[in-house]
Amino acid sequence: MGFHVHTAEGKADREASIEKYGVPVVKRLDQWGIWNDLSLAIHGVHIDEEEMDLLREREAAVIHNPESNMGNAVGRAQVLKMLEKGLLVGMGTDGYTTDMFEGIKVANLLHKHGEGNPSVGWGEIQKIAFPNNIEIAERQFNHRIGVIEPGNRADIIILDYRPRTPLTPENYYMHILMGMSGRMVETVLVDGRVLLENRELVGLDEEKIFRRAREKAERVWRDL
Repeated sequence: MGFHVHTAEGKADREASIEKYGVPVVKRLDQWGIWNDLSLAIHGVHIDEEEMDLLREREAAVIHNPESNMGNAVGRAQVLKMLEKGLLVGMGTDGYTTDMFEGIKVANLLHKHGEGNPSVGWGEIQKIAFPNNIEIAERQFNHRIGVIEPGNRADIIILDYRPRTPLTPENYYMHILMGMSGRMVETVLVDGRVLLENRELVGLDEEKIFRRAREKAERVWRDL
């Protein structure tokens, strides 16, 4: 089985691992057989190139969470270097948002800003968010997704997006970066089953769920 592990998110994680165990986080976890092709190294902000090489050798995937990293001020994962080394890097949110469109936009800006170069991050972030995330999901669920063909998982979202310039297979990614957002999603299908239709959850009482969530949130804060 694989392991989902938050890995060297903060600088303190790396420092504590070296101080207590003599090795950085990725190497320490490797001693326990954590890394394999189903394992997810979440964040990977403070890992060195040897650790990147180790993750690649073990065929583990790294999940980049740009908004979470910025919000926690833990630094910027070197995903461009990871991609150069052949690591499988995907995109996540770590719960900072539920809008992957926003995560893609932030990642695009973060690495341009971090590298001081407006030319970087275009193709790399597109690769992380789409083909790489598809490959990671296929590994986890053992089924082909991401392509509308007979026999594949029918996982589809439909957006109410009205482009002001032509939308083509060549420029769709720029429309995602500059025009689309999660608020535009009006229909969601998972394995062919409609879960969201006309922006309403199917078969669920949304107001009841929100009300219970607020009540439980108050209890959690009170108990803390």
